[in-house]
Amino acid sequence: MRSKFILLIEDDQNDVELTVRALKDAFKGRVVVLNDGADGIDFLLRKGKFEGRQPENPVVVILDKKMPKMDGVELLHAVKKEQSLNHIPIVMFSSSNYEEDIIESYAAGAAAYVVKPIEIEHFYKAVRSIGYFWGVLNEEKPESQQ
Repeated sequence: MRSKFILLIEDDQNDVELTVRALKDAFKGRVVVLNDGADGIDFLLRKGKFEGRQPENPVVVILDKKMPKMDGVELLHAVKKEQSLNHIPIVMFSSSNYEEDIIESYAAGAAAYVVKPIEIEHFYKAVRSIGYFWGVLNEEKPESQQ
C-alpha cells in the first residue's frame, strides 16, 4: 500500500506553520509543502527539480488562491487538463470570500472552497477537518479507475 500524503501549496509562512500543525493532529501521513503554484505543477508532473520524486500522488492538494509565479486557479486549470492528475481532489483554502473567487475556483475544478478563518481556533478546526476527511475518511479512486 502506498504511503498517503497531503500536498500543501501556500506562500504565507505563518499559514504554512499553522496548517501543517493542524494537519498533523488529524492526519498521520506526510505533508509536503511548496510555496508557489509553479513548483506545485512541477511537483505534480514530476518535472524540473521534482523529476526524480516517487510517482505517487497526494490524497488531496490544499491550495492557496493568491500566490506568486502561478496562482491557485491557474494551477487548478493546469492540473485538471492533465489526465494523469485530474482525479486529484484540490481544496482551495483562501482568505478570499469573494463570490467571484469561489465561482472561479469551482469552475476551474476545485473539489471544495474553504475560507481561511481569522480566529486561530477556527483555523485549526477547519484544517483538521480537511485533513481528516481527505486523508482518513475519504476512499481514493482505485488506480485502475484513474
